[in-house]
Amino acid sequence: MQTDFFIELLHQVKEFENSGAYKPNANVDDFRVWMNDKKYANESPTKLFKNENHQVSFTENEICKQVLLLGRYSKLLIRKGLGEFPELANEEFTYLYRLKDEPDLTKIQLIEKNGHEKQTGTQIIKRLLEAGFLEEKNDAEDKRSKRLNLTKKGEEIFHASVSNVNITSKILSGKLNDSEKSEFLKILKKLNEFHSHIYTDYKSADIGEIIKVFG
Repeated sequence: MQTDFFIELLHQVKEFENSGAYKPNANVDDFRVWMNDKKYANESPTKLFKNENHQVSFTENEICKQVLLLGRYSKLLIRKGLGEFPELANEEFTYLYRLKDEPDLTKIQLIEKNGHEKQTGTQIIKRLLEAGFLEEKNDAEDKRSKRLNLTKKGEEIFHASVSNVNITSKILSGKLNDSEKSEFLKILKKLNEFHSHIYTDYKSADIGEIIKVFG
């Protein structure tokens, strides 16, 4: 094996150490995931399928790729931003913040407003209940349902974490100017409204049924 290979490998490791994906206890698997993401980011759908007999929509596939990458970057950034609040560092903070904005939601309402599957949302709510951030009570009309609200402890951690969430949001917005942020937000809302409709009305549908929404 040539020496140049090891030199290039060391350069890649150094780049990884300087990246946002690096953390003090990073291991070989973390490095491998970072390498895969880096390669994926440099690929385009046209290039990926150039030797295959497939019709490719470059723009739509690029949107898909960029949304996936942004999702990964945002998760890494949120973990960093909420490092002081490990109980919120995954998806928990979105549930806490949603209840602060819309108190007294049922469990199902809270899960659906966060776009999760029931099992995933139930686990998040369970962790927040166990941490003492939420309290539940029986629904006055439907005894099978539970209504959720923030506890005093939940209110305290909400206020304590606001500054970190604001900083994380600012970084996640990147260096877009005010006009770009407004336009990007408008497009994101439009896209999320479409997917909210799919999420709500086509839960059991397969991809073949969902594509019919386009007519």
